[in-house]
Amino acid sequence: MTSLGRPARSAAPRHPVVVAGSAVVRRLARRVLDALLPPRCLACGGGVDEPGRLCAGCWSSLRFLSAPLCRQCGYPFEVEPVAGQGGDLLGEALCAACRRSPPAFDRARAALAYDAASKPLVLRFKHADRTDAAPAFALWMRQAAGELLRECDLVVPVPLHRRRLLRRRYNQAALLAARLARLGGKPHRPLVLQRRRATPSQGRLSRRRRRLNVAGAFAVPPAARPELKGRRVLLVDDVLTTGATLSACARTLKRAGAASVDAVVLARVVRARP
Repeated sequence: MTSLGRPARSAAPRHPVVVAGSAVVRRLARRVLDALLPPRCLACGGGVDEPGRLCAGCWSSLRFLSAPLCRQCGYPFEVEPVAGQGGDLLGEALCAACRRSPPAFDRARAALAYDAASKPLVLRFKHADRTDAAPAFALWMRQAAGELLRECDLVVPVPLHRRRLLRRRYNQAALLAARLARLGGKPHRPLVLQRRRATPSQGRLSRRRRRLNVAGAFAVPPAARPELKGRRVLLVDDVLTTGATLSACARTLKRAGAASVDAVVLARVVRARP
């Protein structure tokens, strides 16, 4: 009922002919746009069939990460872990770093190895306004996240400090998180976690300096704590190097009441083989 007591009008269902006509118009508009601005490969700029795609050569140069992986941080193993007595995996399939110093997050997964092929893609997305790559990246991350996305209650991006956000104009992690949440049918909560301290770039810092650099840098606003209580959070970022930033975020979220914190990133650093 309306405020005047009259029955509210319900939206009339769209006629199948109208729906079909709209689809035709969209296809024609896409063809016109492709003729004026042909879709280009996200990496090399060569021609591709659809926007947001890679050509065959650039696709084959990327190293997508898959099992066998460290059960916790997702670091790729070169061979399957050896089974011990009773069939249990030795070390519970943990890498040496996680056995030595477990991260604060519960599990992490990455779509790509961060190497010479993927680095230009990530940096253009992060610093050069190539936000058109977000849909493709989110699809790759959904594949990598697997059960982490299916089991989570909330999708939360690693935040930027407000000064850096003003300079960059967008948070690349939030763009990925929004797309990933939509693909998984999960709530996207970009304001649950805040960066309260402007930290220097982690790029050239050692593992220890990275950990100290982000210590105490994140906070959960009091208004967001009830939504976190007992919830399983999926944290989203672009690159995992040592895991210091993800661990700092995970500690903050757990202290605010999150039951668990998993993470998924677009790419992660994989040490060169000796």
